[in-house]
Amino acid sequence: MQPRTPLLLCVLLSQVLLLTSAEDLDCTPGFQQKVFHINQPAQFIEDQAILNLTFSDCKGNNKLHYEVSSPYFKVNNDGSLVALKNITAVGKTLFVHARTPHAEDMAELVIVGGKDIQGSLQDIFKFARTSPVPRQKRSIVVSPILIPENQRQPFPRDVGKVVDSDRPEGSKFRLTGKGVDQEPKGIFRINENTGSVSVTRTLDRETMATYQLFVETTDVNGKTLEGPVPLEVIVIDQNDNRPIFREGPYIGHVMEGSPTGTTVMRMTAFDADDPATDNALLRYNIRQQTPDKPSPNMFYIDPEKGDIVTVVSPALLDRETLENPKYELIIEAQDMAGLDVGLTGTATATIMIDDKNDHSPKFTKKEFQATVEEGAVGVIVNLTVEDKDDPTTGAWRAAYTIINGNPGQSFEIHTNPQTNEGMLSVVKPLDYEISAFHTLLIKVENEDPLVPDVSYGPSSTATVHITVLDVNEGPVFYPDPMTVTRQENISVGSVLLTVNATDPDSLQHQTIRYSVYKDPAGWLNINPINGTVDTMAVLDRESPFVHNSVYTALFLAIDSGNPPATGTGTLLITLEDVNDNAPFIYPTVAEVCDDAKNLSVVILGASDKDLHPNTDPFKFEIHKQAVPDKVWKVSKINNTHALVSLLQNLNKANYHLPIMVTDSGKPPMTNITDLRVQVCSCKNSKVDCNAAGALHFSVTSVLLVSLFSLACL
Repeated sequence: MQPRTPLLLCVLLSQVLLLTSAEDLDCTPGFQQKVFHINQPAQFIEDQAILNLTFSDCKGNNKLHYEVSSPYFKVNNDGSLVALKNITAVGKTLFVHARTPHAEDMAELVIVGGKDIQGSLQDIFKFARTSPVPRQKRSIVVSPILIPENQRQPFPRDVGKVVDSDRPEGSKFRLTGKGVDQEPKGIFRINENTGSVSVTRTLDRETMATYQLFVETTDVNGKTLEGPVPLEVIVIDQNDNRPIFREGPYIGHVMEGSPTGTTVMRMTAFDADDPATDNALLRYNIRQQTPDKPSPNMFYIDPEKGDIVTVVSPALLDRETLENPKYELIIEAQDMAGLDVGLTGTATATIMIDDKNDHSPKFTKKEFQATVEEGAVGVIVNLTVEDKDDPTTGAWRAAYTIINGNPGQSFEIHTNPQTNEGMLSVVKPLDYEISAFHTLLIKVENEDPLVPDVSYGPSSTATVHITVLDVNEGPVFYPDPMTVTRQENISVGSVLLTVNATDPDSLQHQTIRYSVYKDPAGWLNINPINGTVDTMAVLDRESPFVHNSVYTALFLAIDSGNPPATGTGTLLITLEDVNDNAPFIYPTVAEVCDDAKNLSVVILGASDKDLHPNTDPFKFEIHKQAVPDKVWKVSKINNTHALVSLLQNLNKANYHLPIMVTDSGKPPMTNITDLRVQVCSCKNSKVDCNAAGALHFSVTSVLLVSLFSLACL
């Protein structure tokens, strides 16, 4: 809070307008120099002149009075500024206020290298520095008007006066600005004859702290004679606003066991009154603490800063022994620096005592038992622990680790997030015949590290004994899948292989029988005793049951247990191709016009179900024994296509041309197919094949289809 000085009292109490005359129009009232700069000396010496100030009110300086912003300095009658005692630090700026009944002004002394100190009166003097000083050749004299807010009736009431010593007869005063003829309108008015300024209603500093008005004189016609001159109206603050806490909710956290004096949070309130006055100078205190155990004074609040700190010993901040880890404080803020006359406001601060990991988890017993059938997977036992820490934190949540007895990684353990139990699971099936018992050593820790003075003890480890129960397991084929390669069309009864299945239950000495499970084409047979697989039909690589030359069959191996157990094995037979499919041609129908100039009939393609080299290149021929050589011709296009053409035009009729196609297999296979050629009448772009038969295909269409097929190969 800034110190109150005689200068502030003078400013706040002064409501008297300064008068001056315009006898000397060449004189400018005020300081001749308003800003001075000096270097910070090692020390200001008592009664030693620092600088000389020159002030004139243009009226002889009668009753001239000086005031300095620092109580350690004064201005002598001759204008010299001196120190009242030896002093080193006075701040960065000094202000000198001079006034007479006719004028006043402010000078500023800037101390280069000076340091800020509390108590600068720059804010106190701000209205004086911005206040107008009578200027050269100007007779209107105005001074700031100070009005307390919240004044009561009656209104209007006079608050100041404007003087014009040289105002011509018949001239009038006029007042303008915000608060007069601008919004908010009508708050101030001026007596046009006397210059008295009045306020018409109650003012609220928090709505508007200052009003910048303008005064001028006008003639009878309203023409401005002089001015406008600024007139500042300052609203003096009253303590009419309670402190309020605007940033809630206020929630703080402090770790249990924290040292005395640990800062928890800061509570700050806002007061709308003038921050430069005690009206907004706040002090804080704790009105109530709930609960009041184990001490009614668990916390303290800094009255000036609003910082809430712990005031009890760390032992009392033990979350596990507290009745409730949540405290609610009623915080009061009071203005007027906490005096009884100050207004108050309250808010609730919620403080949570946070848990730290000062308790290690402990198993509820040293040994746990579990049983599991061989071959099964899943959770087999839940391990229980106790932990006194907060269940919502990592100081309570458990993390389990298998530290011994799990070389094959057959077991895993995970934490149940709801119960904190350790769920021990089998993730790889166990084999009774290999080991009927397993012993695991498991430790438990918290997600968060323990505090330095707490460690994990013997209760943080436990032993789990697991018994594996024997079950009748199905036989296992080896290898699986089984593979064999044979040529297609081998003779019926050929042996493909002998399957092998073993019973994992080696201690039970059971027998195994075999059977066919899936044989889509019905080609195979298996000896139920020794597992020999032979064929009972011809194997055909081109069968729809064969995919990518591989035929798949499934077999069962059934043991003699009670009930019996079954195992499944897969047989993959890769069939090698033999040339057992003759090629075929397409298309088998064609058209040609009886007067065609282009004697090409159709492009033939050939295909074969076998694999290379039992397919192309194909050989196309006309079966010589049935057709004269001088009518038809077959020409090779590529390995899979040939062109059929006429050697001469034929009469309109249907013709059957036997085409012989041969593949490249060893030995090769041949197929003879009748190509039906229709010779049609083609006139005026119309094709008439009625006399030639029932089919109606144009030669052009057939050729286009054939060429498209050729292009797709």
